Amino acid sequence: MTRFVTKTVVAVCAALPVLAPVTASARTAAGVDERTGPVSFANAASVRLGADAQHGGALITETQRSPVSPGRSKLGEDRVSVPKNDGERASFGGNYEIDLGPYGSGAPSPYPAGIASRDHDVVAELQATDVPRAVAETNYALRDHARGGAGPVDDTVLVLEGARSAVDCAAPRKLTGTTSVTRLWVRGDGDALRPVAVPEGSATLRVSNLRMGAPGSVPQASRDTTVSDLEVSRVSAFDQLIKQDGWRAGDVTAVAGWRVRITTHVHDAADVQLQDVPTTIVLGGVSCSIPKDFVARPAGGTSGGAKVNQPPVPTEVPAGYLAPAPAPPSGRRVPIGLGLLGGGLVFGALAIGLGRRRVARGE
Repeated sequence: MTRFVTKTVVAVCAALPVLAPVTASARTAAGVDERTGPVSFANAASVRLGADAQHGGALITETQRSPVSPGRSKLGEDRVSVPKNDGERASFGGNYEIDLGPYGSGAPSPYPAGIASRDHDVVAELQATDVPRAVAETNYALRDHARGGAGPVDDTVLVLEGARSAVDCAAPRKLTGTTSVTRLWVRGDGDALRPVAVPEGSATLRVSNLRMGAPGSVPQASRDTTVSDLEVSRVSAFDQLIKQDGWRAGDVTAVAGWRVRITTHVHDAADVQLQDVPTTIVLGGVSCSIPKDFVARPAGGTSGGAKVNQPPVPTEVPAGYLAPAPAPPSGRRVPIGLGLLGGGLVFGALAIGLGRRRVARGE
């Protein structure tokens, strides 16, 4: 089985000052600095409904953050799909589902034959050298329940088999981001789910006229005439990640992940276009950041984070729903529970407001 890999080495070309082995901006007596020091983040899957942050909402799963002293934060085993519960399902719109973990012994598989059930590995880590790194690795299957298939795999429209995103920030001139996949499956011609060529580097895979509807119901929409265009590419910039406020960059930052963009052309029973509904999904989004004057500790040396005297920094940002505009001036996150329960009511108005027009609107 062929494994496609693209590895990007990010170089900082500006002249840098002579580096000291320890920098005040990067470390404190209790570990690395919470606000400016080395840090990494890892997220399994997140979704944005709408064309942009100002005119849509986002459902973001639990995000792992590296600790302030050497250690790791790993995604819990209970997260095997998006949505995870009825609250998230309402926020997501009710039709789409992303499988990202084991589907259970004897349970129908959402994946094509031959793809085994597996656990995910989503970790943000601060190494003993204070170098941050992160990885997100699993299989992904995107399903559209509105297709009404006989089994889970009949509703699957996209599969990333053996997807892996990883970043490592060893030094300002030595940042690496790797995004790879074993096989990429898309439901294309003849409505068949088949492997397709994986886009290389910064290229984008584009598939038109998939039998796929919007994330939620749209008034007067017809499943028989509604189709979607699909784009799959690699995350290439920090702003392409779907993230909560606590997910920060640094002086230099490396990113990786898969970006899926869906534009649903909603038609009525007479095949008249009602509107376009854009959806963006980031699978395996990861990043790491360090100060511009960061120097790693020697391997095997004593870490300054061995004795932590300050309150620990939370290493997991809970799942949450970012409400659509108008948002509070601070851009704060809607608390989980209240935000998720209101998400289903939000989607109907959101979808209508995004494209009550007959002219296509892209992101």
